[in-house]
Amino acid sequence: MAATKPVIKYTQVFINNEWVNASSGKTFPTINPATAEKIIDIQEGDKADIDKAVAAARQAFKLNSTWRTMDASARGRLLEKLATLIERDLEYIATLETLDNGKPFQMARSELEGACGVIRYYAGWADKIHGKTIPSDGNHFSFTRVEPIGVVGAIIPWNGPFYLACIKMSTAVATGCTIVLKPAEQTPLTTLYLASLVKEAGFPPGVVNVVPGYGHTAGAAISNHPHIDKVSFTGSTEVGHLIQKASGETNLKRVTLELGGKSPLVIFDDADLEVAVPTAHETVFAHAGQICVSPSRMFVQEKIYDEFVKRSKELALKRIVGDPYDAKTQQGPQVDDIQYKKVLELIESGKKEGAKLECGGQGLGNKGYFIQPTVFSGVTDNMRIAKEEIFGPVQQILKFKTMEEVIERSNDTNYGLGAGVFSRDINKCLTYAQAVQSGSVWVNTYMAISPQTPFGGFKQSGIGREWGEEGLHGYCEIKTVTVKIPTKNS
Repeated sequence: MAATKPVIKYTQVFINNEWVNASSGKTFPTINPATAEKIIDIQEGDKADIDKAVAAARQAFKLNSTWRTMDASARGRLLEKLATLIERDLEYIATLETLDNGKPFQMARSELEGACGVIRYYAGWADKIHGKTIPSDGNHFSFTRVEPIGVVGAIIPWNGPFYLACIKMSTAVATGCTIVLKPAEQTPLTTLYLASLVKEAGFPPGVVNVVPGYGHTAGAAISNHPHIDKVSFTGSTEVGHLIQKASGETNLKRVTLELGGKSPLVIFDDADLEVAVPTAHETVFAHAGQICVSPSRMFVQEKIYDEFVKRSKELALKRIVGDPYDAKTQQGPQVDDIQYKKVLELIESGKKEGAKLECGGQGLGNKGYFIQPTVFSGVTDNMRIAKEEIFGPVQQILKFKTMEEVIERSNDTNYGLGAGVFSRDINKCLTYAQAVQSGSVWVNTYMAISPQTPFGGFKQSGIGREWGEEGLHGYCEIKTVTVKIPTKNS
């Protein structure tokens, strides 16, 4: 078992490689979701602190700065060093993540290993971002330059704070941008520790800045800032709308938005249930359902529907919920009281609207924000639990008859983040994969995400892509240079 009371080393604002108090002098508490008790007070950054961080980032981005004149391969080496430092402190950072976020320690540790993989992936890209030579009409020679977009504002969600901070930071750094990170107010501890490792790795001042604070103050200041050139946001669709609106009203800053989802997972009657049932279970209940691409609409073909429900219920009843530091624990708490109450309210709506509660459906324990693993059968498309993003440990199982029907129902949503399909018939799988409106489709697996594969959403699940080569595009501008070729010897 990991230490449950790690020493908290960093609680201040990180600007220009220095730790400072918030301009306002205010602090806010960060809460342990497993106990509902305060961990520690954090400096509360707001607009004034964002202004200072942006000024530092702009200074670091100047053409003659140490950062802009650094070889691209040297940027890659800095990222490699950062990944090595994270690996050195892996146990400590995972302990912090579990304390602040509530996810099981082993899951936190695995995510940190994944974060190192992402950082190293983009470290490898740093000196391979380049333009093209282009045949052009007329007596001209044309080529393109791929240049960093400038200062990036990154707003990090609470469900994967360290992992997603590493994705946004490493992509920005690999392309030569500078960045201001705002961690979620619920989970600031590991992003602040990441800042300390950035400094230790030798990044120049101002390249990476971290301002903890609330969304409506510090987050809004990033969205509306005229000297931020791009915003990368992962979070709710509602906030994504606000960020895109703010971009249009200030300086038309570029945006990458990875937003909500209501992802379908389709199980055809020829699927291998020995694989499909546990995969569905593990991915819908992972991190207490607090994952944007969670398969929260499970469409099961009618012939195997009852058996799928039976097996799913059995697994849910066996799932171990409790102390996230205990190696046996499979499910920790919801992140805070707001999420806890929201999930329970949606569960009640499912009961009232006629879904059959197979198991769970209530809070668990007398402290912290734990909810029983919950399975609903008899779910129909018009129910709130089938339409709204629950972000909780709730499995909704819907019945379908034909391919045409399940395609139409899968696409009947404002979201389009992820989708999955299980069948022994590859033609069925590929037919569904082509037809479903979704940024990612997994065949006979689910949530198999890697740094090499682009990730993002269709429709109101987002704009742009993260990960993969495509993840670099949103941090770059393309400049075309055309040179007239002399026609006579001079």
